[in-house]
Amino acid sequence: MKKILFIFTILFTFNVSAQEIKFGKVSEEELGEKTNPLDSTANAAYLLKNRRTYFRYDTNKGFQVITDYHERIKIYSKEGLNYATKKITYYNPNSGDQEKISSLKAYSFNLVNDKIEKSKLSKKDIFDEKLNKYRSQKKIAFPNVKENSIIDLKYTLTSPLWSIKTLNFQYAIPIKQLHYKIEIPEYFTFNKTSKGYYNIPLKEGSKRDRINFGANNVDFSSKTFSFNEKNIPSLKENEPYSGNINNYRGGIEFELSNTNFITFGGAFKNYTTNWEDVCKTIYKSSNFGGELNKTNYYKNDLKVILETAKSNSEKISLIFQFVKSKVKWNDYYGKYTDKGIKKAYKEGSGNAAEINLMLTSMLRSANIKANPVLISTKNNGIPIFPTRKGFNYVISKVNLANGKYILLDATEKYSHPNTLPYRDLNWFGREILEGGHSEQVNLIPSNHSKENNILHVKINDLGEINGILRRSLTGHTAMFYRQKNNVKKEEEVITSLEEKHNIEIDNFKTSNKENISKPITQTLKFISEDHIEEINGKLYFTPLFFLGTKENPFKSEERNFPVDYGMPWQDQFSVSITIPDNYSVESYPKSLATGLPEGLGIFKYQINIQGNKIKLSSILQINSSIIAPQYYSTLKEFYKDLVEKQTEKIVLVKNRV
Repeated sequence: MKKILFIFTILFTFNVSAQEIKFGKVSEEELGEKTNPLDSTANAAYLLKNRRTYFRYDTNKGFQVITDYHERIKIYSKEGLNYATKKITYYNPNSGDQEKISSLKAYSFNLVNDKIEKSKLSKKDIFDEKLNKYRSQKKIAFPNVKENSIIDLKYTLTSPLWSIKTLNFQYAIPIKQLHYKIEIPEYFTFNKTSKGYYNIPLKEGSKRDRINFGANNVDFSSKTFSFNEKNIPSLKENEPYSGNINNYRGGIEFELSNTNFITFGGAFKNYTTNWEDVCKTIYKSSNFGGELNKTNYYKNDLKVILETAKSNSEKISLIFQFVKSKVKWNDYYGKYTDKGIKKAYKEGSGNAAEINLMLTSMLRSANIKANPVLISTKNNGIPIFPTRKGFNYVISKVNLANGKYILLDATEKYSHPNTLPYRDLNWFGREILEGGHSEQVNLIPSNHSKENNILHVKINDLGEINGILRRSLTGHTAMFYRQKNNVKKEEEVITSLEEKHNIEIDNFKTSNKENISKPITQTLKFISEDHIEEINGKLYFTPLFFLGTKENPFKSEERNFPVDYGMPWQDQFSVSITIPDNYSVESYPKSLATGLPEGLGIFKYQINIQGNKIKLSSILQINSSIIAPQYYSTLKEFYKDLVEKQTEKIVLVKNRV
């Protein structure tokens, strides 16, 4: 009996707590709270995430999906003030059915002289912005928000699209109370798929409702799906190598399976599909497959391009470079063309689909076996089930002999065959063959991106060093360098290196900054007085000097989502150190070879002493772009060993006379 009463008390307390949160009313206790009880490091927290999604029948428009939102946020610090601006993106094409935001109300609350001060959101605090031809954004700037403020927001989204937006259970800040309810009429069937690593128990039920259909009233039932939870921890978005954190955020996806409108004189329609059907539908669009057959606009230019080409390899390279220089990316993604590839070609600007469909078409005209590849970029997430919404971007694929292929993306100035922009490296894409058939394509590079460092250092009696560093960068490492540094003046690059490495550079040279077919090579001569420590006549230094890893990037005790490096990579070091003739080595780091399970990575470190010469050879290699969360503790320990070894010192002692 006591157990039953205890459970009843918990449920009653939970319900009362939920009822206490009324829009536009806050307590002094909430405003006075200085830190979040669940996470004292949180900059802000959701006091409430409330959402109800249901269907409403309109005699003119048919069924529409209505979602009511109510969210309340507590700000704890200056960093939390980012939440004082809310952005709501909605479907708003230039023509046709549109989503609408209505009943938008908001308040900010502050505690001033022990009294609650309430600030109402006005129309001047709401801004509408057109993002592209399909989507708009409503931007809300909450008034009078400061540390310890509470903001309260309520609005309704009405959609003609029979889709239910993803239910996310976790965010970058903790949630005190979450209440979601989804109501689906019997005329719709949705498949449900869990995502991420945090789950909330589902409570299913049903309810009766009525539709006024013409002169008749139609009674029907709806399935209800409820999710209620308290004290949900945050999903830290500042963890290193997180990729797209939304891929790992706990939640539920709803995908329309079928509709049955026989009651209304309609029919049964099945929406359940597979990737083959999805790709065929996209291919048949005039803004996709139809564009591949247009060739007249570039025919003369292509003829000139191919005059000097002696092989297919040269053809691919020349066409790829021509498209990159001819049409600049306007920063818009898209699996469909916007203004069309002919107009994009003429204007010299286009979206991703226009540029890479153009590239594919030109390659085909040069008798190269090329096909477009549909992908989902990292910020779009990983498609869980077959859906056209799962793709938002197009690249190109050239098929070679023996099953080999080249992936190309002409939107990025410094991309290279099989070196795609980082945004593209999102697991798998779908190659669209002629006719609309499709095949899965691995987007992750098979070759390691490499950084190779050769360092020669000479130490004098005063503990000063002078040296030469030769560095070579290939693959994505080279592309990232060009993206970051090619826009800078050489003086800026030198100053940045001097400040980062605590050295003074006498001579500096970088080769192949624009020649993307070759590695970036960098040579710098330097001196420094700050890398040798003298204590009681002995000299102490780390043999990697400024090249070593000094801090473990993985600090969290646990991690419930993968480490995403984006691509396999390798850092290699070869160091030669000349010590003064009147010194000898008293101690030095011992050799170490360690690895991650299943061949995921290795670290090797070896020092040899030959007279007054110290030779160091070291390699750090990660063989997989993704490290699963079950290996996180092992990876953290791996880096711990690496940092300890790379920061361990060599000790020099003066020779006795």
